[in-house]
Amino acid sequence: MASTFRMVFSRTVATRLQPYFGHRSRTRLVLSARALRCRPAAFGKGSRWQAMRTMVMQFASREVAGVRVRLLIEREDGFALERMTVSDREGFVHFDEPLAPEWDLPAYPQWEIATLSWTNSEGPQTMNAHVLVPGRESDLAVISDIDDTIIESGITGGLRNIARNWQRIFAQLPHQRIAVSGADIFYGELGGGIVSEGESRAKRRMAATHRPFFYISSSPWNLFSYIVAFQRTKGLPLGPLKLRDWGLNRQTFGSGSHGAHKTAAINAILEMYPTMRFALIGDDTQGDLPAFANAVTRFPGRVAAIFLRRAAEENLSTEEVLAQESIAKAGIPLWLGESFAEGIDFLRQSGFSPGDETEQIVRVVEKVETSKEMAEEKLNADAG
Repeated sequence: MASTFRMVFSRTVATRLQPYFGHRSRTRLVLSARALRCRPAAFGKGSRWQAMRTMVMQFASREVAGVRVRLLIEREDGFALERMTVSDREGFVHFDEPLAPEWDLPAYPQWEIATLSWTNSEGPQTMNAHVLVPGRESDLAVISDIDDTIIESGITGGLRNIARNWQRIFAQLPHQRIAVSGADIFYGELGGGIVSEGESRAKRRMAATHRPFFYISSSPWNLFSYIVAFQRTKGLPLGPLKLRDWGLNRQTFGSGSHGAHKTAAINAILEMYPTMRFALIGDDTQGDLPAFANAVTRFPGRVAAIFLRRAAEENLSTEEVLAQESIAKAGIPLWLGESFAEGIDFLRQSGFSPGDETEQIVRVVEKVETSKEMAEEKLNADAG
């Protein structure tokens, strides 16, 4: 372990860039990366010791400030966008660039490739970054939570939870983690299948799903590679991740900070795509319901449906009950269930397909609600 820390903090280790998934609209491009002095993550199969060493490397990385990073992304018509920025004291570089002239969207979602360039002790370096572009033919996208929605992370919720779940965080590699039951099939159904996988492979692009996905989590950016590796292993749709920069302070570990982060991230996505509607997926452990209710109130008509998995045994809090009432008042279908298997059944029974996205997802959730009401009426009748 000592050699691991020596390698991380040694100035002889060349600075590398960790690109994060970006995304763009017709008028705006958002892409971030981080300058680090450590080796890239390697999540292959190995012993528990190797797993712990790999995870320690993710959290013990040395951030590098003052690195000049050049962004280049080219359109098929030859137009190129080129920008330069410098990494901040936490090593982050953020590109939030207006696109002028406007850059039209493809018919269906796809991943585009941008090039990031910088110089380190070994000379000039370049690396590809992936940018998700929603398609103009789809009117529905998905925003999903990560922690305890697709994976039982144990990384958020305070220091006590981190200590209790240390083995899960530091001693298990992505392929060893267990996804929330039914999440892979449920998300696959919502994704609507892969768009032109052969064409994407020919152009060396990642394959996109018919409905674009965005993921929001209170986990730190140090876990980006880990989460993506987990998603790939479990066959989950890939999409831009909105994670957090952690610090050892109340802002990081306070319970209210999780909901605030998710609210801000959801709002930013909806503002960037004003003509699209969104299905929101989360759970009842970290303020997802109030964050979703905020989106319903702030962006009338933009939320098509809400899926909330009941992961906690406790009853909904007062804030969550008020959020549920606010969502119902707005007429937004809300599905509350303990297992994604229930949602999968309703998706399949309604013949969910790549077309007519918004109308179909609304019918799915309404069908869930009707069945729940019928079950409750039968239970009350039997009790009487």
